[in-house]
Amino acid sequence: MTAATYETDFYAWTQQQAALIRQGLFSELDTAHLAEEIEDMGNSNRFALESYLSNVIVHLLKWKYQPERRCTSWELTIINGRHQIEKRLKNSPSLKPKLPEIIEGEYRLSRRNASGETGLPLATFPEHCPFSVDEITGDYWPD
Repeated sequence: MTAATYETDFYAWTQQQAALIRQGLFSELDTAHLAEEIEDMGNSNRFALESYLSNVIVHLLKWKYQPERRCTSWELTIINGRHQIEKRLKNSPSLKPKLPEIIEGEYRLSRRNASGETGLPLATFPEHCPFSVDEITGDYWPD
C-alpha cells in the first residue's frame, strides 16, 4: 500500500502499516503519515483531557455560585468528568505536570460557559480559576 491509500482508505492503510511493522519491513512504512498519526493520537488524549477539565470547572463554578440550583445531574457530571480525567492521566502521566497550564488555558472558556449556563453575569466568576488542580481532580465540593 502506498501513501495514496492513506488518503483513500485510511482503515486499510492502518492495517497495512501495522503488518509492515510486525514483519520488520520498516523501509516500506509510510513514515511521514505514521509520524503525523502518532502525534495526533497524543494530541487527541490532551484535547479530551482539556474538555473534561473544562466541563468539571464549569460545573464546579455552577455548584459554587448557584447552590440553590444544585442537582444530581451536576453532581454526576463532576463525578464522571473527574473519573475521565483520572483515566486520561493514568494513560498519559506526562500530562499531569501540565495540568496547571491546561487549567489556566481552559478557565476563560469555562468561566464564559458557566456564565451562559447560569445566566449570571460574567463578573460573578473570578478572572482566574478559584480551584486548585487537586480540587478539580479530587473529591472537593465547594460550599
